[in-house]
Amino acid sequence: SEIRNWLKKYAMPYQELMSCYRCALMEVETKFNVLNEELSLRYDRNPIETVKSRLKSPESIFDKAIRKGIPLTVESIEKNLNDIAGVRVICSHPADIYKLSEAFLRQDDITLLERKDYIANPKPNGYRSLHLIVETPIFLHDQKRLMKVEVQFRTISMDWWASLEHKIRYKKNLPEMEYVERELYECAEISAQLDARMEKLQKIAAQATEGKDRALSS
Repeated sequence: SEIRNWLKKYAMPYQELMSCYRCALMEVETKFNVLNEELSLRYDRNPIETVKSRLKSPESIFDKAIRKGIPLTVESIEKNLNDIAGVRVICSHPADIYKLSEAFLRQDDITLLERKDYIANPKPNGYRSLHLIVETPIFLHDQKRLMKVEVQFRTISMDWWASLEHKIRYKKNLPEMEYVERELYECAEISAQLDARMEKLQKIAAQATEGKDRALSS
């Protein structure tokens, strides 16, 4: 197949590039683990529920390069595709997403290349998430390389909706597509309302704890 021939032609450079992306993923994941540790002490709760990372498969990389009409060289793929390495940060509340993303971007070895806020401006289908494309250095034995990583921030409900929406939408020959799309959008709206209500409850709980702490210390 075309993909097999392509991988054979660029076997070593491709493996080296994927190894660099894996190193970049480790760097970014570590940053979030450190932030979670610090913020959990400050706010007496973990703002991060989970951190997941993934590398695009060779098939996905190949297909996207064909779709975008870019040369099928390893150098071109690294230059033109921003989402080969991806980190997904699942947060407890929408406010945590902004707090974490701002703390992450303040780090002096993180360079923001692109920001898309689908929480403030959801996609027409209801999808919500904060997407960042960042550049971070990795330090190899003989060089420093700048690598691009896509970071997606979602709440638990945003992630749950996106995961199920993907599974439903990619079923072939789905009947009543208009109804399905309308229902998915409604579910996204309900999910956003739940996020807002849970965040409000969290603030009430935090204020009650602060009041109790003040009373005990006075």
